[in-house]
Amino acid sequence: MTSLPTSNTAPFFGWYVVAATFVLAIFGWGVGFYGPPIYLQMVVQRTGWSVALVSTAVTLHFLIGAAVVANLPRLYRFTGVPVLTVTGAVLLALGVVGWSVADQPWHLFAAALLSGTGWVAMGAAAVNAIIAPWFVRSRPAALSMAYNGASVGGIIFSPLWVMLIASSGFAQAAIIVGISMVTVVAALSILAFSKSPDVLGQSPDGAQSDQVVPRTAPSLATPVPGGSLWRDRRFITLAAGMAAGLFAQIGLLAHLFSIMVPVFGSQAAGLLMGGATVSAIVGRTGIGWLMPPSADRRLIASASYGVQIIGSLMFLVTGGDNAAAMVVGVLLFGLGIGNATSLPPLIAQVEFDKADVFRVVPLIVALSQATYALAPALFGIARTVSDLAVFTLAAAIQFLAVIAFLCGRHK
Repeated sequence: MTSLPTSNTAPFFGWYVVAATFVLAIFGWGVGFYGPPIYLQMVVQRTGWSVALVSTAVTLHFLIGAAVVANLPRLYRFTGVPVLTVTGAVLLALGVVGWSVADQPWHLFAAALLSGTGWVAMGAAAVNAIIAPWFVRSRPAALSMAYNGASVGGIIFSPLWVMLIASSGFAQAAIIVGISMVTVVAALSILAFSKSPDVLGQSPDGAQSDQVVPRTAPSLATPVPGGSLWRDRRFITLAAGMAAGLFAQIGLLAHLFSIMVPVFGSQAAGLLMGGATVSAIVGRTGIGWLMPPSADRRLIASASYGVQIIGSLMFLVTGGDNAAAMVVGVLLFGLGIGNATSLPPLIAQVEFDKADVFRVVPLIVALSQATYALAPALFGIARTVSDLAVFTLAAAIQFLAVIAFLCGRHK
């Protein structure tokens, strides 16, 4: 009797999942994260509503997303990854169309509920959940590649939204993007996200069946009982570090462009913001591929924020009027942008039991999102004092993030 070829002869499917997740992240961040600031401007122009009113809808978009992402593990168990991912894309598409046609404030808030609910199924916690079953040893590299889709989403969709809205109108642009997104995500879900290592008979990292895939770093982690997680020093400091770091980043980035325009002009300031995004890709990819398996990931996260703090201080030292120093400051700050999202899940990987990781990552992402939803407003208040106060606040909050990461290190 002739035996069938073993699955070990087939190419490792995990890297195809990484590529698919990269594309998913492009749409998730391009439509659900980088899109709302553009939607805000378009809604204000079309309706004449106050910026404060529409900004509240943007805040709701991120806050409802935080509530949903905290429950992602439960939703995945109930529906499965492919169904939930497609559902998220459909809700996000409907929500954006709702933003484009709202003619009453309550229409706008209903649209924000849909878009905020949908995009988290294509966001940071979702990317980690999709990648995690396929990689253990190579998870830093795999996650860095997948999360780079978030940065590429900003590069592609920020100008794409403007171009489509200018040529077709907001409603038509929302329909075009929505249909394209749902079609692509449905195809990815069928071709990639419906597969698992068990289904294909493969092992994490593509190891042969007789090979043992080691953890990426020595760990004595034991399962944490449900309620005890909120009293666990590792969890509290990891959540606080991620939330503080992203709060500082989102708050600063929300105002950075307008701060740079008086010095560089609109076009050059836009290019420099693009340079920050490229720096984010470089920083995330470098750490993902070069970080030693036994490295202390909390120290690496602290160093990444340290580089960003230096970038903020470059503005303060020069008084914000030295163009060369500002360019260096923006690029240094950019180097850590991606790591703020990708490093906390990698820290959770080595500090918590495998089963707990699938609870910890959605929770820290949810807490971070609920926190950074308020960041633009607080940084706006700081800006009423002076533009330099924005950089002082960013550096101070990131210093708190460093303290949180260091306090959570193993004694």
